[in-house]
Amino acid sequence: MSGRVYASILQRASSYTLTLSSSTPFQPRPANICHFSSWGAFRSDHLCSRSDESGNWSQRGRHLSTRQDLDFQLSRVQINSILRSNEQIVSVPEFDGRGLSGVRKFESNQLAANTPNEDRRSAATCLQTKGMLFGVFDGHGGWACAQAVSERLLYYIATAMMPKQSLEELEKCMEHGKPVPPILKWYKHHADFNYRESASLYIDHLRVFWQELLDSEEHGEGMIPLDALECAFKRLDADISLEAQVPLSNDLMKSTAIQVAFAGCTACVAHIGTDGIHVANTGDCRAVLGVREEDGSWSALPLSQDHNSQNQAEVERIKAQHPPSERDTVVTDDRLLGVLMPLRAFGDVRFKWSCELQQSILASLESGVDLDSLNLYQYTPPNYLTPPYLDVTPEIMYHRLRPQDRFLILGTDGLWDELSSDEAVRLVGEHLSGIHLQAPVSPSERQLKLGQMHELLLKRQARASPPLDTNGATHLIRHALGTGEYGELCQERLASMLALPEDLARMYRDDITATVVYLNSDLARPHHR
Repeated sequence: MSGRVYASILQRASSYTLTLSSSTPFQPRPANICHFSSWGAFRSDHLCSRSDESGNWSQRGRHLSTRQDLDFQLSRVQINSILRSNEQIVSVPEFDGRGLSGVRKFESNQLAANTPNEDRRSAATCLQTKGMLFGVFDGHGGWACAQAVSERLLYYIATAMMPKQSLEELEKCMEHGKPVPPILKWYKHHADFNYRESASLYIDHLRVFWQELLDSEEHGEGMIPLDALECAFKRLDADISLEAQVPLSNDLMKSTAIQVAFAGCTACVAHIGTDGIHVANTGDCRAVLGVREEDGSWSALPLSQDHNSQNQAEVERIKAQHPPSERDTVVTDDRLLGVLMPLRAFGDVRFKWSCELQQSILASLESGVDLDSLNLYQYTPPNYLTPPYLDVTPEIMYHRLRPQDRFLILGTDGLWDELSSDEAVRLVGEHLSGIHLQAPVSPSERQLKLGQMHELLLKRQARASPPLDTNGATHLIRHALGTGEYGELCQERLASMLALPEDLARMYRDDITATVVYLNSDLARPHHR
């Protein structure tokens, strides 16, 4: 595409002059121009750009880039600095004193399009039980819900798996003011942060959760991972809803709780043990297993399904929960009630609570809090007749590990917007092995004309190019944004995507989070039929 790829923007802002090489296949994201989050185009005066009489564009009072601000000529050093700023590589001991680990190491990275980034990620080892937990979280309507869920969900999962004896020890320590045995060993990036002002609230509600488990006669040795994952997802979402409704000790904690509840996030979490992987997914993040075939090639095995309008079974599930008169309005324009793209999510109480409850909670804040500053406002989705329309119940898949299962990719939808599951697995697999397999030239390809044969050679050469990154997640993100027409890495395209100013970046790409977990294949036993 030529330098006119920004025609849709140029029509709205004639002061912009954006030029790209004709070799750069650079397209706006296929969404409404107001699509700054998965919420879509409601409250357009909050999400759309506007111009004043002078032609200067602003977004909610923020000055947008003008001609002199736009510079797409990033150097390789600048590109690498941007791509690698959020890298994380962690090697996991094969034996940690409690048992063998099903994970050798993991590599993770994030690249923001929103300011601030609405994606989050988590990784931790369970200290009171076995296994490791990994999660990616894609926020919408702001980052508040993704932040809270990324901090809390892994605690709920690990607690649900703990036996009664361990829970009793936790409770005894809390009662007597003694140090509580750690539940998780976290692997944090230096840029990660926590909701410090809400820590006491989060601990209190986690404690109520384990007290209820102690009161249950069925808990015994703790839940198996499948049950723990489902229970934790549902319980945390219920706590998020409750915290927005009850009186809290200070205004900051209260406003944070309401922000978390009215924002939303999708989540994909994997529990990896020595025998297998459980993946719990809510929304449109994704988990894909990288499998090494006998001939050395790589294949992708999906361990989650996207919960969006492309999943017809998911659409039918939601329609079945409402009267026949709503079949044509529950999912419209590929969105829930014409607004929300993911069809399952944490938070998003605007799609779960009654209108009366929503109005009551927001009204309780209005006297002392600027709702606009919290990204909150009185709004009811169209055709909101029989709530709830949204729930958090995860879809859970189990896969027993085999020797050929080499790695697991967890990614937010920003990654999958740019790469297919097969492409992502091939990229990581070839990055891991250093071997770039090429299929033999087929009989039909031998009949190609000279120009077509040249294109084929370029594609094959592109696949054989050595990787620029040691981190597999960075390798994925680089290729997601920088792959050219023949599968080659296009420096100019990558520079253009990374140099977009913050007021334009979200129109052309989403926040991207990728975590690649390398499995300890030596522990897996061959499956005999």
